[in-house]
Amino acid sequence: MNKELYYKTSDLALCAALCCNGYAVNNIDKKNPKRAIFWIKNNNNLDKIIKSYWSRELTVEPMAFFNILKELKARIYNS
Repeated sequence: MNKELYYKTSDLALCAALCCNGYAVNNIDKKNPKRAIFWIKNNNNLDKIIKSYWSRELTVEPMAFFNILKELKARIYNS
């Protein structure tokens, strides 16, 4: 994968929030057994959403957030 086209984070909650806003996890790097790295395809709007997340202004639907958290954890631990 071309690394410049992807945003990478190990923050599970941020990743779930991004997924709630229409982004998809393209890859999960599990080389380090203590930390998974999520790869999300970058675009022009991604930085704005990330800043909104860190400034505590981003809102998500709670049940969708919870379900995506469960799905991401399953992808980490079941493969």
